[in-house]
Amino acid sequence: ILNMDPPKHHRYRRLVNRGFTPRVIRTLEQTIDERARMIVDQLQSNSDIDFVADVAVQMPAQVICDMLGVPPEDQQMVVDWTNTMVGFDDPYWQNTAEDGMNAAVAMFGYCFELAQQRRAEPRDDIASVLVEAEVDGERLTDEELVMFFVTLAVAGNETTRNLITHSVMALDRFPEVAAELRADPSLWPSAVEEMLRWGSSIHNFRRTAMVDTRIGDVDIAAGDKVVIYYMAGNFDPAVFADPHTFDIRRTPNEHQTFGGGGEHYCLGANLAKVEIRAMLREFVDRVDSFTITGEPIRMRSDFINGINKLPMHIGTVAPAPLASTSASTSA
Repeated sequence: ILNMDPPKHHRYRRLVNRGFTPRVIRTLEQTIDERARMIVDQLQSNSDIDFVADVAVQMPAQVICDMLGVPPEDQQMVVDWTNTMVGFDDPYWQNTAEDGMNAAVAMFGYCFELAQQRRAEPRDDIASVLVEAEVDGERLTDEELVMFFVTLAVAGNETTRNLITHSVMALDRFPEVAAELRADPSLWPSAVEEMLRWGSSIHNFRRTAMVDTRIGDVDIAAGDKVVIYYMAGNFDPAVFADPHTFDIRRTPNEHQTFGGGGEHYCLGANLAKVEIRAMLREFVDRVDSFTITGEPIRMRSDFINGINKLPMHIGTVAPAPLASTSASTSA
């Protein structure tokens, strides 16, 4: 679907839009907040953690797997497959191209079995929506179902976890911002937008011009390859005043992190924002201090701006407010 043109793209995108509408995302907010609390609950005060493994990867993996209909006992397996597929050329994961292919085959097989289950017993999840959907009067083929499943699993896991990680790296670099957010939670929506501008999870994307056109003062002929570098766009001084200042009150903030609009604007943009805000707010509010203690281990990729590992020391982890209320009531 990432590489489809209209009108075919319109037809396929409409199928999954139903799982990512603002109404659907609103219904998920309480669950996402609860997951954020549970993730921080597992952290130990005054300890060394890997922020990626212990915090960032947990939220998006659980949420997208739930939406796809993957049962809890299978979710880590799906995450491992996506890691292998995306990082097969990354020395950190010590996987080969063959490992990546085997992971893809395993995920394809799993998706096929899940589709058969949903055809027999539909549920309230995206897998059921896809197996019941029709394009031009025909049901999706097994290959098309697999395409959707893999795209959503990888995009919903890899990109959001990296956005969360880049965001906490910015907060470590600018600790006064974390203090501002603790003092004034109303700043979170605009802060998340600035975090998205500051640390895109994708390096670049390439498209092919279908007709002769012109962008700015550059002529582009039909057939030319056009590459967008997200970080370059997000730090363009012609668009952003003082772009190298991390300003959580920046407005407007028309960053390109989710594609900048158009046919291929990120389907899960609203979901990602809710996840990032919930996870980071819970972490910042309850962890009184955090410090990155070593160099981030970056993914070797010219596509994904990924962080494989982020060593961090955290201070005191406060109990969740609901837990405190419950304890005082029972006392």
